Amino acid sequence: MSKIKSIFKGISAFLYRFFYSFRLVFITNPFILFIMIFIAVIQGAVPVISSLISQSLINSLQNIAIDVSQGAEIPNVYDSGLLKLTIFMFLFQILNRLTTRLSNYTSRITGEQVVKTVKLKIMEKSKEIDLSSYDTPEFYEKLENANREAGTRPVTILNNTFTVISTLISMISYLTILASALPFAALAIAVVTVPSAIINFIYRRKNAEYVRNKSKYRREMNYYAERAVNRDVAKEVRIFGLADTFIKSFKASFLRYFNGLKKLIIHENIWQSIFLICSSAVNFACYVYIIGNVLTGSFLIGDFTLYTSALTTLANEINTLINTSATIYEGTLFIDNLIAFLNEESHITNPKLPCPSPRRNVGHRIEFRDVSFKYPGSDVYVLKHINLVFEPGENITLVGLNGAGKTTLIKLMTRLYDPTEGCILLDDIDIRQYSLDDLYPMYGIIFQDFGKYAYSVGENIHFGDVKSEYSEEMAYAAAKCADATDFIEKLPEKLNTPLTRAFEKDGTDLSGGQWQKVAIARSFYGKSDILILDEPTAALDPMAENEIYNQFTQLSGGKTTIFVSHRLSSAVSSDKIVVLENGGVAEQGTHKELMALKGKYYLLFTTQAKKYEDGQILQNKSL
Repeated sequence: MSKIKSIFKGISAFLYRFFYSFRLVFITNPFILFIMIFIAVIQGAVPVISSLISQSLINSLQNIAIDVSQGAEIPNVYDSGLLKLTIFMFLFQILNRLTTRLSNYTSRITGEQVVKTVKLKIMEKSKEIDLSSYDTPEFYEKLENANREAGTRPVTILNNTFTVISTLISMISYLTILASALPFAALAIAVVTVPSAIINFIYRRKNAEYVRNKSKYRREMNYYAERAVNRDVAKEVRIFGLADTFIKSFKASFLRYFNGLKKLIIHENIWQSIFLICSSAVNFACYVYIIGNVLTGSFLIGDFTLYTSALTTLANEINTLINTSATIYEGTLFIDNLIAFLNEESHITNPKLPCPSPRRNVGHRIEFRDVSFKYPGSDVYVLKHINLVFEPGENITLVGLNGAGKTTLIKLMTRLYDPTEGCILLDDIDIRQYSLDDLYPMYGIIFQDFGKYAYSVGENIHFGDVKSEYSEEMAYAAAKCADATDFIEKLPEKLNTPLTRAFEKDGTDLSGGQWQKVAIARSFYGKSDILILDEPTAALDPMAENEIYNQFTQLSGGKTTIFVSHRLSSAVSSDKIVVLENGGVAEQGTHKELMALKGKYYLLFTTQAKKYEDGQILQNKSL
């Protein structure tokens, strides 16, 4: 009973994936389906009709030749009907070629359109996927499989489905033709081909499962191949001689992936070769039978042509039917990758009844209540029992060693992640009660790993408030606040200069410090109420960093501002300094209060100050 349920479950899953592929094509362009149905019917019927016309033409010629040999008059070609048969035969041949051409055209056009549809689905899904999903290898497996196969598989399934329809039309027609002359042929061919079909389906499933389970090795190969030619690390690759290391790693991953796949291919082809020999033996026996009937006069030469053509075509059609059906089945298994990705569950979602949007252009109170957090799949807490309050208009600096949890705290506050325990309040309301569309625009944030986009300078700055209409005046104002106007004015097209050379030959590559100033300008462009700089100034010198922080504070206009920085000189004028250590709040207060406390902050500040002082002394000595 359980086996029967398993079979029905498998059939149900196959049908769901199968019709899902059709739905993808239908969404892309419904008219394509009607064209493909027309093509399938024509391609299935034309070969059979051509064979029947050829049989009539050859048999007519043979009968005329016999009559003439017995003294009859040679008939007029225009009156005998031979010309009509010849015209029909060539017309059907032309129709068959035109249909094939239309089929190829339709497949190419459809393929491009469906790839676009699938890519857009993946991109749309990316808008709602939790950031935590990117922390798991299972997610990357789904993403890689979806991107790799899902764009082409729906078209392949569709084309093969209509190939099956065409093949079935031809097979039924040829079986009907053979039934009167070779009644045993269909049974003999079925006995040979059914096991071949079973083997084909078994190995298609094994192949799909293998490819899915070994996704890690394909990702490794892609990673090593990409690293070897990546422009961002090209200098290190050349200086440290890493290319050979990447090549060696690529080869190792390829062998781990390829060896298992090769075994599957070899085993399948051994079985298929055995069935091919058996099928050829059946065809040979049928040929001998037909030739014997021709020699006894039971069949005419046209009949011989028709029946042998039917046998050859039938054998080919059965082989096509098996392979195509197996390919459809395999394709639906790969479509499952796309379905799995699109069904990826999201937890950072809008509440069913969201609270009213927070007030804008005013100060906001942010409170962490006993917040703890650990990343998905990990048992280690990154933050533990955080209790903090940021008052409206406060200028806050988060400090601590690497790994203390500063960036994680920012991600939780902006609801890129949800706390494992506790809650975060914005104006005394849990941020999970706000609509994401209302919450995210509240924050103007630049992370330490900010984006470098292959757009113009102005567009990169405009990304700080992309939902508003672009203003060159505002972009220049934001650039000025970020101390970026000096180098922008020297660029070939100023704000309109394309950045990176990914797409444009005249694109400009900025230095690390210049990119950081563009990223900071992005935060000035927006109209957010809470401004956050998460160490985006690491490539700037201390003087430039301090100037930008001062600008940021002056232009905040009473907004809450949060800085994350390793350079503690920037924290001196802050309203509140929060020292994080081992995922907890070690100290908090003003610079004066914490220095008087002579605790963690005092140690960090004095150590860093002495370092700068020693560096200045050495510099003076060298002068």
